Amino acid sequence: MPKITRDEVKVPLDVMPESREVYIDNYMAATQGTGRLMLFACDQKVEHMNGDFFGEGIDIADADPEHLFQIADQGVIGIMAGQRGIIARYAADYPRINYLVKMNSKTNLIKTAQDDPYSAMLSELEPVLAMREAGVNIVGIGYTIYLGSDYESTMLAEAGELIAEAHANGLVVVLWIYPRGKAVGDREKDDATIAGAAGVALCLGSDFVKVNPPKPRDGQTATSAELLKHAAVAAGRTGLVCAGGSTVDARTFLSQLWSQIHVGGASGNATGRNIHQRSLDEAVRLTKAISAITLADYDVEEALDVFEGRDQFSL
Repeated sequence: MPKITRDEVKVPLDVMPESREVYIDNYMAATQGTGRLMLFACDQKVEHMNGDFFGEGIDIADADPEHLFQIADQGVIGIMAGQRGIIARYAADYPRINYLVKMNSKTNLIKTAQDDPYSAMLSELEPVLAMREAGVNIVGIGYTIYLGSDYESTMLAEAGELIAEAHANGLVVVLWIYPRGKAVGDREKDDATIAGAAGVALCLGSDFVKVNPPKPRDGQTATSAELLKHAAVAAGRTGLVCAGGSTVDARTFLSQLWSQIHVGGASGNATGRNIHQRSLDEAVRLTKAISAITLADYDVEEALDVFEGRDQFSL
C-alpha cells in the first residue's frame, strides 16, 4: 500500500506558515495518507440535473440526495465533492466525511451550440470558511474551467484567486478542467488538448486536476491510458485524476482505472455516476474496490474480489 509521511507532502509556498499544518492535515485526509486522490464526485445534481439520478438503469435509491452521503459514510473514499448548499443540509448527520466544496457549477440546459460554457461562482470562499469554523469537515474546494470557451479568461481569473485564498487558509484544491467550446470543436479529448489542460492546472497552482481521459484519434495506435501519460507528465506536481464517465460494468471500470494509474500515471480517480447510480450496497462495495486499486495498489482481479464481497477491504 502506497503511504506518504507528513514530511513528504509538498506544501505549496502560497500556503501561509500559520496554515501549513492545516494544509498537511487536509492533504493527508483527502488522500488517506497515500498522496493519491479517491474523489467521490457528487456535483452532478447541478451539472446534469435529475437525469443522472432517476431513470432507466439507475437504482431508485439515487433519487434521494441522502443516498450520496450514505455511500460516502459507509464506503471507502478520500473526499466527497458537492456544492456548499447540499453539504450544509446533510453534513451534520455525516460528520466523518471529508468534504470538498464545489465553488462553481452550471446546468446542462444551455448547449455549446447555443453559447460557449461558463460556470459561474456560487459563493465567495468566506461562507465556506465559516462552515469549516462551525465544525463542518471541509478539507478542500473545487472549481471547473472550460478552456477554449469565450469565457475562459473569467474562469481562469476566478480560479487563480480562489486557489491563492484557499491555500492561504490551508485548503486543498481540485480543478475540473474540460476544454470545450466553439474554438475547441472536436478536439476536447485529444491527448494534446488534455495535456495542455493539465499544464494550465499546474500553472494555477492546483493540487489536483480532474480531466477527461483522452480518446485516441484515427491513426493513433496508443491506448487512452498510454495517451494519458502525456497529461500526467505535463501536470508536474499537480496530481492528475480522470473523470469516471457514464456507468459501465465493474470489471470494465476497474480495468480502466488500473490502467490510468499504472500506465497513464494518474494520481487517483474522480468518480460519480459509476458509484451513485447503484444500490447502496453495490455502491459501497464499488467504492471499496476503487479505493483498493487507488489507495492500496490492488490489481483488477483483487479489486473484483472486493466488489463481490470476497475481500472485506478497509483502510
